[in-house]
Amino acid sequence: MATSKQKEPWFLEINPNGRIPALTDTFSDGQKIRLFESGSIMQYLVARYDTEHKISFPPGTREFYEMNNWLFFMNSGVGPMQGQSNHFTRYAPENIEYGVNRYQNETRRLYGVLDKHLRDTKQDYLVGNKCTIADIAHFGWVAAAFWAGVEIEEFPTLKAWEDRMYARPGVEKGTTHPLRFARSPADILPGRHVPDPHKMKELSKDKEAMERHAKQASQWVQKGMKEDAQRQKL
Repeated sequence: MATSKQKEPWFLEINPNGRIPALTDTFSDGQKIRLFESGSIMQYLVARYDTEHKISFPPGTREFYEMNNWLFFMNSGVGPMQGQSNHFTRYAPENIEYGVNRYQNETRRLYGVLDKHLRDTKQDYLVGNKCTIADIAHFGWVAAAFWAGVEIEEFPTLKAWEDRMYARPGVEKGTTHPLRFARSPADILPGRHVPDPHKMKELSKDKEAMERHAKQASQWVQKGMKEDAQRQKL
């Protein structure tokens, strides 16, 4: 959020960590509930709204636990490691070779785990041959592999999965309904063009645009780091 609204008091009441994603919903008791961290949000949304298990599995089933395995794999592995690879590859004010190598290599290793799993199971998706929140959680990261300095072509089975995700009408179309107004599983999670157009494919083919975007993002990241450091001193 380039305007840093996630640092404002109203947002911190939803997510004390001052990060996105975050949302509010009306809980079963009629009171507002706050939700933050993507994995927690996804688990809540499918438990609350995906009653037909279109993008999840019934609690207690083998597939349910396997789905959570991969959801946590993203939250504890792919997301943090690729996020650091993004930082050292694109946003750091100076080139720190150790940081670049460390996080690019770890991202590649995790991609290799995904690639092997998909290849060995011969499934179209991560669990039960059905697109679930485990796949949705990974898609945004894998679609931006190049931004972290990783060539997705090195992982052909994962690349085929990415193409399969891109081809899904729901991923392409998305929804304009705010998450707290979800009326059906199709409304629960937005597509790749919500709230803004998803232009990762276009960006990956335009070196000058990548450099401009990285420079702007780096300035915002550095500004945010300084502001966070100042807040800690208060």
